[in-house]
Amino acid sequence: MNINEIAKMAGVSRATVSRYLNDGYVSKEKREAIGRVIEETGYQPSSQAQTLRTRRTKLIGVILPKINSDTVSRMVAGISQVLNQKDYRIILANTANQVEEEWKYLALFQENQVDGVILIGTIFTKKHRKLMEASRVPIVVLGQKLEGYPCVYQDEFHASRELTECLLQYGRNIGYIGVTQKDEAAGLGRRKGFEAALKRQKRTCPLENRRETTFRLEGGYQAAKELMEKNGEIDTIFCATDTIAVGALVYLRERGIQVPGQVQVAGMGDTQLGQVMAPALTS
Repeated sequence: MNINEIAKMAGVSRATVSRYLNDGYVSKEKREAIGRVIEETGYQPSSQAQTLRTRRTKLIGVILPKINSDTVSRMVAGISQVLNQKDYRIILANTANQVEEEWKYLALFQENQVDGVILIGTIFTKKHRKLMEASRVPIVVLGQKLEGYPCVYQDEFHASRELTECLLQYGRNIGYIGVTQKDEAAGLGRRKGFEAALKRQKRTCPLENRRETTFRLEGGYQAAKELMEKNGEIDTIFCATDTIAVGALVYLRERGIQVPGQVQVAGMGDTQLGQVMAPALTS
């Protein structure tokens, strides 16, 4: 079955069937006739031929920092839902938080002719910008603000500031566990919000009460261990992510320290991991 046979059976021209298949204008009567024939025959147009005609692949490349993140998985679920509705397909590229992998996939998606790229960003380097500027397809950034590109992101600064102000109502000796400030959202934005809350409340968090770690649960565990061994008077720990906060909770419970009775802990992300803790993680 080919396009000529579809046209003959529907009583229309080959050009009309082509316009139908490529979402061009076709009258209601002819559209119904073509649709009926396609449904009866089970005809499937060649994706390669459509790509050659329209220069569209109906593929979107999604570059993500880690596949095992609750926040990222929710983003991908939302992306997939919308793309499926629009008859697009998704190609996932997991970089495991390696900037070199992000560079590789930005270049690779250009070679494989996707119709667009969604980049769930973490750290943007000069090479990122160079690759993105050379891109022949649209790029949308998720999770961060990057000048010159359409972005979807949350207000990290104010969210962090409000959370810190809540903690300061009860905490007297506060500790902070963050991630690298090269990450403009979870690293820099959340730290600035934390510090703004301290300033508004005329409070301080000395450097010895701060740690920078990875996005992993083990990182939160180790950072909390270092903080509490350095200053056993800490009664509040602000964590840049829920995963880090859960790591801190594991350490505190191993030490027999009551949460929130003795030490209050909060994270950011409102993840399922934090919700299944008992009591549930403040996030």
